[in-house]
Amino acid sequence: MDSKKSYQSMLKATTLFGGVQVANILMALLRSKFIALFIGPAGMGIASLLMATLNVVLAITNLGLDRSGVKEIAAHESLGDKDQKNILSVLKTLFLITAIIGVLLLLITAPWISVVTFGDNHYATHIRALSLALLFKQLTQSTLTRLQGLRMLKGLAKANVWGNFLALLVTIPLYYYFRIDAIVPAIVLSALISFAVAQFVDARNKQTTVFTAPLKAWQEGTAMVRLGLMLSVSSIVTLLVGYGMQLFISGIGGLEQVGLYNAGFLILNTYVGLIFTAMGTDYFPRLSSVGEDLDKTKMIVGNQAEMATLLMLPIIVIFLALAPWIITLLYTPEFEAVVPLVRWGILGMLFKAVSFSLGYVIIARGDSKLFLRTTLSFNLILFTLNALGYYYWGLLGLGLSFFGYYIIHFLSLILIVRWRYALRLPRTLYAMFFLGLILCILVFVLSSLSGTVLQIALTAILIAITCLFSLYRLNQRIDLVQILRSKKDQDSDEH
Repeated sequence: MDSKKSYQSMLKATTLFGGVQVANILMALLRSKFIALFIGPAGMGIASLLMATLNVVLAITNLGLDRSGVKEIAAHESLGDKDQKNILSVLKTLFLITAIIGVLLLLITAPWISVVTFGDNHYATHIRALSLALLFKQLTQSTLTRLQGLRMLKGLAKANVWGNFLALLVTIPLYYYFRIDAIVPAIVLSALISFAVAQFVDARNKQTTVFTAPLKAWQEGTAMVRLGLMLSVSSIVTLLVGYGMQLFISGIGGLEQVGLYNAGFLILNTYVGLIFTAMGTDYFPRLSSVGEDLDKTKMIVGNQAEMATLLMLPIIVIFLALAPWIITLLYTPEFEAVVPLVRWGILGMLFKAVSFSLGYVIIARGDSKLFLRTTLSFNLILFTLNALGYYYWGLLGLGLSFFGYYIIHFLSLILIVRWRYALRLPRTLYAMFFLGLILCILVFVLSSLSGTVLQIALTAILIAITCLFSLYRLNQRIDLVQILRSKKDQDSDEH
């Protein structure tokens, strides 16, 4: 694949899954709104704790197969049809085994989980019922992992969007009629609907995958399970660090400060961070498919880092300039206290655009020990910086700590991939990155000043320059103008 086709593939996947992420976020917002309306804060608390329980058990029992499976499928892309079918069968069987283990774990530990989570065993029956949701979720993930590994991106997008949409349609009436009693049935039905949609989408591809003998699957999937375990441990560590930070903030600043922290974190990692989720869907299997070919890896990583930077630049400057208005729109005026956290954190996102692209190299190479060490180290650094930042400067300190962490993450990964894999990013990327950084810093400084006419005019000019710069560079890489013209001509022909 030449450079231009590589950029076009990235843009196509990012556009597709950017739309998917936006749709999923909107549906999540609607779901939260209706749940709050029909079952109130207490009901939302119960629902959140039950979902948290389900997600923790999933994280513990799925062995990270959703990510290691994608790598393994993509790595077998160049092999024969027989070998690829074999790895798909092995993965499907491993997902079923882990699903059964998760179900048994929930059934056995339900009374203990209920006591730890709610203070008594009243919810033991509810937790046992969640085992059905866990089964369907794990089987759904099996199908989605297969689609992602084979880069059947349209099917993956359809399964995500339609699964969430139909689940939303079904669960809203449940909450309306049964209120708090609908929580567990809604969770189970949502999982069942997502499973059914994923199966329907996968069946249309007409490529059936059968189960294999459990012992054979375990033996042949050893490497995949080993990598998956490392990835699973890293996910659990990340969850624990986030939870520990919330406890730390609660102990010093109270629950209101925890709410503000979560609101800012949601903006950084969901609304702004959706671009990384969208890109990673295609990037990971594409990077895994080239194995240890250094030249191809350099091209893919360099292209991805540049694409991520160019797509993030307009988002960053717009959020920097309009943070107070955006936060008020998403939440309420009471959340304006989180503006400093969001501004500093979003400025750091530019560094994440590059380090995001480098981080996937470690996973794609299957370097599980290095991945685990870096994950533990980075999470320890993040927690330490956040704790110190909040202790001394509150929400502003959290913004500063996020910014500092992204810089450390950026510099560390540049050194790690250079030392471990002799991978160096092109100089042209650094030149573009630092030009973008200067534009972001200028907008950041201006947005911190009082809103005079001159300040507003200069900010608007800088935003326009940044957007035009990104479009110009994208057009250089993928001939964006020609793509838009071709699309317009196609639409004209259809009409």
